[in-house]
Amino acid sequence: MVTDSTPFSLPPAMVRRAREFRGTPAPARDAATVVLLRPTDDSFQLYALKRATTMAFGGLYAFPGGGVDPLDRPETIRDDWPALLGVPGERARAVVGAAARELFEEAGVLLAGPVEQPDRTIADVTTTDWEADRAAVAARELTLTALLRKRGLRLRDDLLFPWARWITPEFEPKRFDTWFFVSLLPEGQTARDVSGESDGTTWVGPAETGDLAMLPPTRSTVDSLRAYGQIEEVIAAASRRDAAHPVRPRVELTEDGGALLHIP
Repeated sequence: MVTDSTPFSLPPAMVRRAREFRGTPAPARDAATVVLLRPTDDSFQLYALKRATTMAFGGLYAFPGGGVDPLDRPETIRDDWPALLGVPGERARAVVGAAARELFEEAGVLLAGPVEQPDRTIADVTTTDWEADRAAVAARELTLTALLRKRGLRLRDDLLFPWARWITPEFEPKRFDTWFFVSLLPEGQTARDVSGESDGTTWVGPAETGDLAMLPPTRSTVDSLRAYGQIEEVIAAASRRDAAHPVRPRVELTEDGGALLHIP
């Protein structure tokens, strides 16, 4: 479970929604987010997108991710995913599928390898034919499962590592039950800004993100990575993380008209 004794200050728009909220909370939709990592000479960096100002939470930095689609159903995943994510098998399958799809859609990174060579990953996926397939997946004209089958590939879900799970506070009109994963950039691939939803991207070390505006779950995730010096340490730590039980932030309305978010 993620813990933090220091409450988060909320942006003005979120403060307003928190103070005005009445009634029944909206249902939380399943979602997946991937923190993509790459090694540097002495440590590692993470890949972040700056959301376009025309979008919700515009100007804030986030990771590739989004809601689960009904068609997010990989043919084969590891048997331990339901236990790791804390949900039944088909729901876990959809969350893992969404994580892989969103990473491909928004960063052009594909966690896949040849069916007959399970330890290999596909290399360059920036060619014209690959870009056409990526665009078709993003437009829901082609499922990721169908794409992999067409190209004789299998999902490398062993390259995804569950890190945390967050549920959006009840005052928000759009709520998500979001699993955060960490993943390594496959050798030979390049993360690139193909989402159409950002004003730019950056590779940055966790300790160098202080000036980047982020929502509390993103900030908490980044801060949790600062404890590790090498990618190998992050992967080892993932096996000790709890991504089955969600973090449910608590909102405190303050006397000065503001609101704070407490992480239990």
